[in-house]
Amino acid sequence: MMQSRFFTISNILSSTLLITLLAFSSGAHAALPDNVDGQLMPSLAPLVEKTAPAVVNIRTKAMVAAQNNPLMQDPFFRRFFGVPEGQGQQQEREVSAAGSGVIIDAKKGLLLTNHHVIEDATEIKVYLNDDRAFDAVVVGSDPGTDIAVLRIENPENLTDMPLGNSEKLRVGDFVVAIGNPFGLQHTVTSGIVSALGRQGIQRDGYEDFIQTDASINPGNSGGALINLKGELVGINSAIYSSSGGNIGIGFAIPVSIAKSIMAQIIEFGEVKRGMLGVSIRDFNAETAEALGIDTDNYQGAMIEEIVPDSPAENTGLEVGDIIIAIDDQKISSAGDLRTTIGLKRSGDSVKITVNRNNTKKNFTTTLGMLNTTPVVAAGDIHPGLAGAEFSGYKPGSQPYKGKGVQIDSVAPGSPAEFRGLQANDVITQVNQVPVTTVADLQKTATNQSLLVMKIHRGNRTLLRTIR
Repeated sequence: MMQSRFFTISNILSSTLLITLLAFSSGAHAALPDNVDGQLMPSLAPLVEKTAPAVVNIRTKAMVAAQNNPLMQDPFFRRFFGVPEGQGQQQEREVSAAGSGVIIDAKKGLLLTNHHVIEDATEIKVYLNDDRAFDAVVVGSDPGTDIAVLRIENPENLTDMPLGNSEKLRVGDFVVAIGNPFGLQHTVTSGIVSALGRQGIQRDGYEDFIQTDASINPGNSGGALINLKGELVGINSAIYSSSGGNIGIGFAIPVSIAKSIMAQIIEFGEVKRGMLGVSIRDFNAETAEALGIDTDNYQGAMIEEIVPDSPAENTGLEVGDIIIAIDDQKISSAGDLRTTIGLKRSGDSVKITVNRNNTKKNFTTTLGMLNTTPVVAAGDIHPGLAGAEFSGYKPGSQPYKGKGVQIDSVAPGSPAEFRGLQANDVITQVNQVPVTTVADLQKTATNQSLLVMKIHRGNRTLLRTIR
């Protein structure tokens, strides 16, 4: 019995060695079979030793709302027990989190990670595999693709990782994941590419995920997925699991997407996402039959509405057109089109191929910029602001050239109008605290009974008191 088991294990080891050598003969020169006691043994150790210094452990601190006693929101309860004004209101507590990152420019100290790893972080620490620690700051972040770029402050003797070509990945290629699952620094797992182009993983995101069976767990987010040449091919981002642990289905953002988003963040500090200006739905066999369209290919994105004065309208696209390709890349669904356009820059020129009444037509247009500025109802921030809507101010629409929060609209007869607020006002300070984003305004104004707001209106500066 023991002998049978031994031969089985030996056969497996022989097969593993053969597969490994075949992989190396295909150009995987960074991870050669290791020489152990004079014998050639299959090992990923040389590959790991070369790449692991470029993978970092990220630890963050953030302030989150603490759970509050609902009785404290009852005015009768507060009066009966004499609870002073302000006491018992929503409090904040500090939380810590961990993730991973990949250094991609050692001289500048730039690294890639996931947006969700550093979201709302007030402090970011980066730990290397040699136990050195650095402070880091956010250069920019994109929730749509879940990519963030950090800069290590005062970088010294760092190692970066070369970027590979995720477009050349094939299902079945060997890959290695390096990260910090559950805070266990520089954990290495291996597997293969299980699938490409996965969608439906990140709700409302721009998706083209690499699926892998290399073990990925919480804490691996932002870490490296590398090929056997030691090149970065993906940023580990998500897992499919009912328990929260690995079941062999993990997802990574292709480095081609990460590289494109990173370039925009470094250049602009944000992502200037392309916009075509259409509302779309999936095109399928049922829709084709209803419209009398004779085609064997029931894939594409059908235009249901066109935004006035948009690139789509100016180019000549029409409601009912079925977009089947962008730059000769096949479009299979509405989600596919959304991702394809969303990963392009505003200002990019694109070729659009449509099926119009069973005739294929080509158009060329220049993409506009998708407005991703969040719009927030003011009543959610402070009762005295109800009826107003805010968004981030972009200089150029007003004489004011600085930063602040713009009032987009004020409803007639609302508390905001009663307190003297007007559309196009730019709020720059609340209770002497500068506000440059809607998030700043929310954080500063929430749970404050009195707001003293500094406002720019045209060429004037004024104060408004909100109770």
